Amino acid sequence: MGKEIERKFLLKGDAWRDLAQGTMYRQGYLNSAKERTVRVRTVGDKAFLTIKGITVGATRAEYEYEIPFADCNALLDNLAEKPLIEKKRYKIKQGEFVWEIDEFFGDNKGLIVAEVELASEDQAFPKPEWVGEEVTGDPRYFNSNLIKHPFTKW
Repeated sequence: MGKEIERKFLLKGDAWRDLAQGTMYRQGYLNSAKERTVRVRTVGDKAFLTIKGITVGATRAEYEYEIPFADCNALLDNLAEKPLIEKKRYKIKQGEFVWEIDEFFGDNKGLIVAEVELASEDQAFPKPEWVGEEVTGDPRYFNSNLIKHPFTKW
């Protein structure tokens, strides 16, 4: 079984912007129930289907598969819940960790969050100076909730 353990944070300032180039993501949910989510997304010129279980703490089951790009676009355009999530992801390596920063657009414009994946929930990690308040346990920041309650409407 695949497993994802990640912590999510808001950012302080723009110092992170000089550390990476971003890649555009377009994603939508075929099922956004909290017990399971089924997501399709384009990442640059690739496409993926991802199934995730319920989050317990900072951990959840995750399965991801590459799918044909044209199929993904058809699913996004015709079957995915709206609005779609549009974001640019930046990956910044800091020591042994890779921080993924998502800058959102569209109905979630103005939201920027950073995530770090861990080997265990209690794994220690250094926080770069541009990492701010932790929002791991706040469901408002789950991508699957941002389609129902976009950031611009908070």
